[in-house]
Amino acid sequence: MKFLSKIITLLSISLSVSVAYAQSSSDLSPIPKISNDWRYEVTPYLWLSGIKGTMNFNNGLAKSADYNSSNVLSNLKSGGMIAAEAHYGNWGIMGDLISATLQNSGSIPVAGGVARVADKITLQETVLTGAVTYTLANTKDAYMDALLGVRSINVTATLNGNLDGTSISKTIASTTSTVDPIIGAKGRYRIADSSWYIPAYADIGSGGGTTNLTWQVMAGVGKSFSPMVDASLTYRALYYDMKSSGVLQKTTMQGPQVAVTIKF
Repeated sequence: MKFLSKIITLLSISLSVSVAYAQSSSDLSPIPKISNDWRYEVTPYLWLSGIKGTMNFNNGLAKSADYNSSNVLSNLKSGGMIAAEAHYGNWGIMGDLISATLQNSGSIPVAGGVARVADKITLQETVLTGAVTYTLANTKDAYMDALLGVRSINVTATLNGNLDGTSISKTIASTTSTVDPIIGAKGRYRIADSSWYIPAYADIGSGGGTTNLTWQVMAGVGKSFSPMVDASLTYRALYYDMKSSGVLQKTTMQGPQVAVTIKF
């Protein structure tokens, strides 16, 4: 896939450049420093997210979906993932974009097992998170921002069914778009005065009309390779519980994420 190869190439080039200019752990701190100059971060990443929950289609039909992270690459048809931040003093803004199309095929027995219906579920989603941040803690070992913002999601679930051995087929689709206010925090903790750190993120929200509850969490381990480049490996989970009219019914998207942060 062109998308995956581009992401992997970018991550490899960034890591190669950072290693060439790496400093010793005693000189290189992964903790950002507050200043009255603008500082920016751009983070391309690859989130190998599985999906587990229930897809709600039109006319009341619901279909369980279980995309495992171990085979997500075969289910991923297209997508793009990137995050960015800008800070001035204690204040900042951040944004995160996920766009992906996942597809999974299978079959279910009908008529007492006499026949089978082949089904294909396609899930197209775009998730955009934006927030204003304020730095609550900035020491030599810890950094934490509070955040207040919104998360929008546009998701379309399509179910294609075909009775094996016949021309009988049916397509059912349902689309939901919603914007929800969120509140949360993010930051990192330096490990033993080294260039290694623990990144963490959490938010929670509701009240967008369609959404009963949404939350997102992430944590893992990272390393600063130079003043301009960090890399991290984390585990990320995004949850949506929508009302009866929404596509995602108690659905969790979760899996490992690899990222490279470029700072300037």
